[in-house]
Amino acid sequence: MKNYRNPLAVSSILLASSLFSMAQAPKVAWELAKGIKAPESAYYHKETGNIYLSQVGEGGGLGKDGDGVISVLKPDGTVVNPRWFAGLNAPKGLRSAGGVLWVADIDRLVGITIETANTLAIHEVAGAKFLNDVAVTPRGTVLVSDMLASSIYALQANKVSKIASGVELDSPNGLLVNGNTLYIAGWGREIQDSFDTLTLGRLLAMDLRTRKVKPVTTATVGNLDGVELDGKGGFLVTDWIEGAVLHISAKGAVTSVLDLPKGSADIAYLPGKKLLIVPQMLENKVTAFDLSGVLK
Repeated sequence: MKNYRNPLAVSSILLASSLFSMAQAPKVAWELAKGIKAPESAYYHKETGNIYLSQVGEGGGLGKDGDGVISVLKPDGTVVNPRWFAGLNAPKGLRSAGGVLWVADIDRLVGITIETANTLAIHEVAGAKFLNDVAVTPRGTVLVSDMLASSIYALQANKVSKIASGVELDSPNGLLVNGNTLYIAGWGREIQDSFDTLTLGRLLAMDLRTRKVKPVTTATVGNLDGVELDGKGGFLVTDWIEGAVLHISAKGAVTSVLDLPKGSADIAYLPGKKLLIVPQMLENKVTAFDLSGVLK
């Protein structure tokens, strides 16, 4: 287990939920490296049974170079189409609504028709600095985070508007909607040129009706990136800088699940299979882990 940078987070890990048994480490189910360049987000689409994987490409997270792609995989690691959609700049978060896959691409939201892989819409987001993750509400509103501007935007009726902004959002990275709650994986405050932060991020919860924000983790945890439900009332999250995959209980207790190299990005999790898919952005590979021996 890596040493977390906040002593309160360490205490939280040591007092972790009995949901985990670390006697059995997560097992690698499969790993894919061929043709993978800076994978950022994995998204499981239930309707097709496919995994959609965004790849930033050679130019980095802010590179407007057109070399970003989305690949399609099966949950067993089989590559269906390595270049299902190409010509993006630095694609990151993915989520679908009504047969459309929405992609965060630096300063725009791109909508792709899943059945045909054709561009449906491109929405430029005025003032956006670093659009990161995408979530969809039960009513079909598309939400996107802007980590560098510490803001969240919403796409409704073909119009993009800012719905939240400020330091209290902890520079939102990962987004996840569950019912009327938006869960926010905070990168942290006062982002440096290295992308380290002077204050680490927390897992937050926003009431989508009132837009009030409260912490799930009272203590700061890490430079959080991906967030997914664990199927048991808690969450699986990644710490990009540390490379860690963490479990956070509904009450905010933090447990270390995996220690990986720096760059663990936006995960997908299939609770029925206990399968966790981790894009390892700086390692240029995607690894799937069987958590059946860990998550009880």
